[in-house]
Amino acid sequence: MGDSAIADTTAFKTVVEQEEARLYQLHPTPEDIPSCMTVFDDFLSCNILGTQLKSIYRFGEMAHCSAKWNEFKFCMSIKGLHPEQRRDAWIRRRAEWWARRRLGSSSENVWEKRAEPLKGYPPPLPRDAIGALVD
Repeated sequence: MGDSAIADTTAFKTVVEQEEARLYQLHPTPEDIPSCMTVFDDFLSCNILGTQLKSIYRFGEMAHCSAKWNEFKFCMSIKGLHPEQRRDAWIRRRAEWWARRRLGSSSENVWEKRAEPLKGYPPPLPRDAIGALVD
């Protein structure tokens, strides 16, 4: 399901409302949201050599920092708003991000959860192997 398909569903709107309620509790005042300097620092830390090397090692490609850059641009675009409006806009954006994560694909969607263990697995150890373990 693409981002546009997710955004049009009732489930998406419900999850956004849930996330907004959670974020309003986590960030009760305008001072609780990150500053643009903090967001810019996150962008810069994504681009440093150590982060890029770790990404190449783990995923076989460089880290993608465009989302962090977009966060910084968004932060700068709401900088002129009243603090409460800025907090509301930031919470709305984060709630939508979390809603897309919750409703989108996940590595947990790859496997089906088993109700019971596999039959005959692990296979029983031969008697001579058990004796070798005890000795």
